[in-house]
Amino acid sequence: MVFALSTGHAIGLAASGAIFITFALVSSFVLPARYPDFPAPHRNLYLGICVLFFAGMIGAVLVFGKSEPESTASAAPPPASTTTTATTTSSTTTVVGNVHVGETLFHSEGCSGCHTLKAAGATGTVGPNLDDLKPEYATIVHQVENGGGGMPPFKSSMTMEQIQAVAAFVFTSTH
Repeated sequence: MVFALSTGHAIGLAASGAIFITFALVSSFVLPARYPDFPAPHRNLYLGICVLFFAGMIGAVLVFGKSEPESTASAAPPPASTTTTATTTSSTTTVVGNVHVGETLFHSEGCSGCHTLKAAGATGTVGPNLDDLKPEYATIVHQVENGGGGMPPFKSSMTMEQIQAVAAFVFTSTH
């Protein structure tokens, strides 16, 4: 959590914590050693100071514990789902799915460990070489969703939108 904070926020939170800890150590060890009846003569004042330090620490956490919002000038992520029309030599296929998301999922779901796909830099040899196979979009969706031939089904771990994204990536990469 602290690593996600900006430097100024982390310094503010650390300084507030150091002050609070110093107060706690001084009031626990130093003052009782010097004044054996501490805090008896000024108990109400001491309790008030404790409440102020506690409120100050909570306030510091609320103020400095927030990370700064990300810049809106950064590139927007690609839309979750897009529809593309891909034309192959023999037909036109409507492809639903975000190709960029599909490429990320191809790697994160372990597809590159089994399949060869030049566009993904994948050289797996367990499953078929997708560059050579050039499967149709509907076939890819069905295979990723239901598995088969040694491939596990992904319908329980991926949404249909994610399955379509992987299929869109594989199809557009091989056709």
